[in-house]
Amino acid sequence: MADGNRDEKLVITKPDIEKISGLIKELLIELGEDPNREGLKKTPVRVAKAFEYLTKGYREDIEKVLNGAIFTEKYNEMVIVKNIDFFSLCEHHLLPFYGKVHIAYIPNGKIVGLSKIPRIVEVFSRRLQVQERLTQQIADVLNEYLNPKGVAVVIEARHLCMIMRGVEKQNSVATTSAMHGIFAEDVKTRNEFMHLISQDLT
Repeated sequence: MADGNRDEKLVITKPDIEKISGLIKELLIELGEDPNREGLKKTPVRVAKAFEYLTKGYREDIEKVLNGAIFTEKYNEMVIVKNIDFFSLCEHHLLPFYGKVHIAYIPNGKIVGLSKIPRIVEVFSRRLQVQERLTQQIADVLNEYLNPKGVAVVIEARHLCMIMRGVEKQNSVATTSAMHGIFAEDVKTRNEFMHLISQDLT
């Protein structure tokens, strides 16, 4: 679980809420607080349950998420799902980062149900993450399961570890990308994708 290069399909056991609650109570004491005062009595359990939810991606299996929703289809043009909202936790400070994910692939005989693409984002974002790895994991999984002509993923995110601490740059946005196949090899295809995700077509 500690290894950033761990098996992306690894499913780990459910966290021990009671144990985590005890650790949070100790943390509150070390911060100079009284965990028995009215406003904090239930905080350790609330925080433990929040972290259980925010890291639920460790306990989700990509194959079960896809659930057979890969279909044979002759369509061979670009498929784009953009502006997918996500929230994740920075593994360096355990502070949130959040933003939008834009994904495209060009089928090679197989397509995936569109709703499964945001589900894949959810699996990997609900873990302790860095934006660079999150971007790559999403691209790698789509490339592995669809074997498409190409996959492109772009993430734009705001990091609270940069906004509310450290450099405190409130308007900074980090952008990362991962490209496979024709998106990596052909500038025209890559530029078409970048142009389309920047357009408001609604």
